[in-house]
Amino acid sequence: MRYVIDLLYLLGIVAYSPVIFYRRLAHGRYKGGWDQRLGRIQRRQPDRRCVWIHAVSVGEVNATRTLVEAFAQRFPDVPIAVSATTDTGLARAKALYGDTHDVFYFPFDLSCVMRGALERINPAVICLMELEVWPNLARFAAEKGIPVVVVNGRISDGSFPKYLRLRRFVRPMFERVALVLAQTPEYAERFVALGCPAERVRVIGSLKYDTAQTNCEVPTAARLAEQIQLGRDRLWVLGGTGPGEEAIGLEVFRRLKQDQAFADVRLAVVPRKPERFDEVAQAIEQAGWDYVRYSRLKAEQRCAEGRPPVILGDTMGDLRAFYALASVVFVGRSLVPMGGSDMMESAALGKCTLFGPHTFNFRQTVQVLLAGGGAIAVNDADALFEAVRRCLTDSAYAQQIAAAGREVIARNQGATQKTVDAVASLLNR
Repeated sequence: MRYVIDLLYLLGIVAYSPVIFYRRLAHGRYKGGWDQRLGRIQRRQPDRRCVWIHAVSVGEVNATRTLVEAFAQRFPDVPIAVSATTDTGLARAKALYGDTHDVFYFPFDLSCVMRGALERINPAVICLMELEVWPNLARFAAEKGIPVVVVNGRISDGSFPKYLRLRRFVRPMFERVALVLAQTPEYAERFVALGCPAERVRVIGSLKYDTAQTNCEVPTAARLAEQIQLGRDRLWVLGGTGPGEEAIGLEVFRRLKQDQAFADVRLAVVPRKPERFDEVAQAIEQAGWDYVRYSRLKAEQRCAEGRPPVILGDTMGDLRAFYALASVVFVGRSLVPMGGSDMMESAALGKCTLFGPHTFNFRQTVQVLLAGGGAIAVNDADALFEAVRRCLTDSAYAQQIAAAGREVIARNQGATQKTVDAVASLLNR
């Protein structure tokens, strides 16, 4: 089976290589880190065993923040290593941890790569964010007696049927997992169905509630407000948007601006993927709006001229500042079938939060927010227009939604401490 897995990996790499070359040329991705992807990883203190935390991309990396901090406090003498799969994920991990912890690309799961990578990383325990279990990683870790823990465990609605069809092949991989700390009972059942022993699966909630900061003070928000000349204007933020959503949002904004009651409302569009910044800028131009790119204001340390009605948030790491200034927030990748973006950050800040019907990647969060009256779901552009108009017109209604959302987030916090306690029990063995 080991050789079959490696053969399938190699075939997959060959099949995917044209995509890699295209993205490298068109978007500047996959240009670096190949030595790390091939297992040649260098740690600051290679002789000391570490806690290795792996997160795929930006969302998962952000979810590690409270966990890394708690591990560092609980085990001050144990090094922490953080890996990511995507370029944006690695950039975020370096921004968060590059000065204090080892940060590197996740190595390919080929036998010849993963075996050497484990020797160089030298982990005492491996924490995989959400799912990220790989056959050779699980096998070599088990052979070396290194416990593998799925942290913040979830198997999405889209992934679960695929894993079920391959259950015969993935069961040995899941049987080697030492512990699964699942977000919900439903996710826990899915891990058991795929082969994880039931006694090794626990439900402890989502780490993302802990990383969602309920403190409304965002240090960079004041400077952002100054640079975009916000003043007393109201700001509608489209955050974490995907293809097709910006056009919908711009059309809804046009409809709003036809009413003089919304003359002071401005729009900030913050796409999820940095490679789409230029594409979205073009869409704003084609819609006929005067706009400013925040990246230019930030780079040149200057303020916008006048009060541009549309601001393109084409920087990384500033979404929370935009949310902090918002009167109402729409969380993207949800009017189009992309699974949604993280709505916890907006709700935790006490902002009136809206999202579309396609939120399957955040189903549990959506359920608790809607059940607690802490968010608004809209099905299409017309419903979005009506919801935004009501929230901007009826401030008491918007404040009620915002306060309820923040309370829901606060009530569901606590998974970080449970995770650290569970991992500590494995380390103490």
